[in-house]
Amino acid sequence: MHLDVLHLDDAFAVVNKPAGLMVHDSALARGETDFAADRLREQFGRPIFLVHRLDRATSGCLLLAFDRESASSLGKVLMSREVQKDYWAVCRGWPEEAFVIDHPLDGGPGKPQKKPAVTRFERLATTELQLPSSGFETSRYSLLRAELETGRFRQIRRHLKHVSHHLIGDTSHGDGRHNRNFRMLGIHRMLLHARRLGFAHPRDGSRVEVVAPVDAEFAKALAMFEGFDADARDR
Repeated sequence: MHLDVLHLDDAFAVVNKPAGLMVHDSALARGETDFAADRLREQFGRPIFLVHRLDRATSGCLLLAFDRESASSLGKVLMSREVQKDYWAVCRGWPEEAFVIDHPLDGGPGKPQKKPAVTRFERLATTELQLPSSGFETSRYSLLRAELETGRFRQIRRHLKHVSHHLIGDTSHGDGRHNRNFRMLGIHRMLLHARRLGFAHPRDGSRVEVVAPVDAEFAKALAMFEGFDADARDR
């Protein structure tokens, strides 16, 4: 039940949150009783302060602090542009090799006010599968690197929907036909992974850079993109 620890020191830790695990209790929990926050308090044997959140269906780097001062400092770092937050995402279609989505988003349920939201995307690889789709004999998919400039509610998922390059496995904002294609291939999770987190240590300014490995289902999806070397991307 323990989460894999990617970085640990006296001030904070970065863990690899699995897909399907809620970070903390909320109105979206709907009777759920298993939360990453509770697991981590038991795992570390001390209070923890979540510095940011990941959607339940998203895996990867989750940052937490062990005291309020460190949590506050890290929170300010994450709100600045001095942090690197990279995600891997698999979407339908072949978008441009590099593109930016600048599209305001609301704050989710009960928060109708729209605020600026910007995501930068880089296309890392493409594939074409022998699966019929929308009158075509094949279906095209892309592996993207997404870099957040803002942190709005479900930002990457909603931005990809906005440009009709829906995130695979997203049951809220995705495309059901393409989700079914991947389920037939044995991939049942949403293909969004918080791959890399980089920032200055709040106490001494040293560079902290953490990379979270993908799970077996995401790795199965990556194998569909011939020529893509995940390890090479990290060097």
